Amino acid sequence: MCGRFFIEEEDTEEELLAILQALNRRGAVCKTGEVLPTDTVAVVANSRSLQPTPFAMQWGYTLPDGKKIINARSESASQRPMFMDGMRQRRCLVPASHYFEWSHDRQTKTKYAIRPQTAGTMYMAGLYRMEAGRAVFTILTREAAPQIAFIHHRMPVILPGDAAEAWLRLQTPAEEVLALAEENVLYGAAV
Repeated sequence: MCGRFFIEEEDTEEELLAILQALNRRGAVCKTGEVLPTDTVAVVANSRSLQPTPFAMQWGYTLPDGKKIINARSESASQRPMFMDGMRQRRCLVPASHYFEWSHDRQTKTKYAIRPQTAGTMYMAGLYRMEAGRAVFTILTREAAPQIAFIHHRMPVILPGDAAEAWLRLQTPAEEVLALAEENVLYGAAV
């Protein structure tokens, strides 16, 4: 679930464009277009003064065997040692235009682009940590909204505007914010 997402290169929403431009001014190089695990992208997290700030982060926590963990189940993340600290104090938002998911049947594999019904930048709830002096993140997932469950049983936690802001306010319990996840999503076959 959520193994790829997309950041529009052209016709980027004003909000997402501002995030990318802020990182460019600081010399950070972030991937746009189709984003894959281990790519470095723009992520919004709290600065040391607890202000929402864009950072360049690599997608995927690294396990001791070198494998990457790109997603974490929102329902159990606060109980898992790998994600506990992130749920308490290292939350982030992963902006994107949409994400991709594949449905499989015996003979075909269909790629779908999925996004909230509301236009604009979508924000996926994430967690981050430092590994060897570099910030890395993972995306939280949840059960799929009913209209896309036929594609895949999981989807990223997409937070609407107010909930996205609340996700970065660490005094707000994570479970409260995650309960506000976007339910209304659109999908279409990706080209």
